[in-house]
Amino acid sequence: MGGLAAALLTRPPRLLHRLLPGAEWRAPAAGPDGRPRLYLTFDDGPIPEETPWVLEQLADYQAKATFFCVGDNLARHPGIARAALAAGHRLANHTLHHRSAWATGRAAYLAGVARCQQLLRELDPPGPNAPLPLFRPPYGRLTWPLLRALRPEFRVLMWSVLTRDYDPGLAPAECLRLTLATARAGDVLVFHDSRKASPRLRFVLPRVLAHFAALGFEFAAL
Repeated sequence: MGGLAAALLTRPPRLLHRLLPGAEWRAPAAGPDGRPRLYLTFDDGPIPEETPWVLEQLADYQAKATFFCVGDNLARHPGIARAALAAGHRLANHTLHHRSAWATGRAAYLAGVARCQQLLRELDPPGPNAPLPLFRPPYGRLTWPLLRALRPEFRVLMWSVLTRDYDPGLAPAECLRLTLATARAGDVLVFHDSRKASPRLRFVLPRVLAHFAALGFEFAAL
């Protein structure tokens, strides 16, 4: 893939923002103390092969992150999800079965979102003043009717930097190079705590943490 094409995939063009009005792509560039911020997010877990390792890496930098969880994995591994919560991370909705909105009927898709949210509530019961839950569509695919149906009850979170750790055709060093060259304050980065992403995730994540921590960044949950 050419350099321009790779850069556009790593940082989605702003045209996509207009195609999903109301979805969120970035977050505040600095915290209350003025320190620059990045927002690390992890899709598809929790799984025992990867998520505990991710939690260890984050703890080394006192980093907080947001985990967009697949409901099936929450049901199988609730203890890992509880460990993420105990460490101060946020859990969010990534549907029940990780199905594409472009290939799933509306009723089935929304039912999967609702079931995943039920599992999240059982793990972390919301208080009376709890913020709106977060949702991210698998593959970044969503339709306008589904977005309208979800928006009253969820903040729909997309991303501004796709690390592409899921791509087995991308060398770990190139995955890191693209991420470091693209990310800046206020960006929402997507990693995947999945077996498929593991070779790139385990190379890139500790180096991203070390690089931006050395520049004075903090890592915040959404």
